[in-house]
Amino acid sequence: MSSVGYLILAIAILVILLATFIISFVAYRRTPLPKGCEHLKMDDQKCSSCGHSECSFYKGEEKE
Repeated sequence: MSSVGYLILAIAILVILLATFIISFVAYRRTPLPKGCEHLKMDDQKCSSCGHSECSFYKGEEKE
């Protein structure tokens, strides 16, 4: 195969990968949350026993 053929193949692979990413991202954003997971809050009892102050749940509750 010539160098032009390899270039076209590389571009085609990149386009396929990009399209796959975009389609999966859009599908992920449109997927609704499962029932019961809409308004999850942290459990005070479990979080008080944890000393990890860099936890994303801990930071999220501090802002509210």
